[in-house]
Amino acid sequence: MTTHPMQNEPVTLINVFTVDPSNQERLIELLTRATETSVRHAPGFISANLHRSIDGTKVTMVAQWRSVEDYQAMRNDPAPLPFLQEALTIAKFDPGMYYIAHTFAPAATP
Repeated sequence: MTTHPMQNEPVTLINVFTVDPSNQERLIELLTRATETSVRHAPGFISANLHRSIDGTKVTMVAQWRSVEDYQAMRNDPAPLPFLQEALTIAKFDPGMYYIAHTFAPAATP
């Protein structure tokens, strides 16, 4: 069996939700409630950040998980489902899972 060379590294889920600006705040509320009430308590959860676009048309969730398997196990938990189902009635989403390819830091000042 071939193993992925990064399989022991955390994975990052980046989920971009497209929403009507009039629903951006409601979407943020739903995603916040889902994360606070259950997602952040799931085994393997590391962190999450919610971002709102300046023009009001997008909300992006960037979350880190210990593994793809941990994320998938959380997805089988019915607790966040009501929040996510309602979110999908007001927004389209485009999720992706990523490994960090490179990290950049500010250049040193002389």
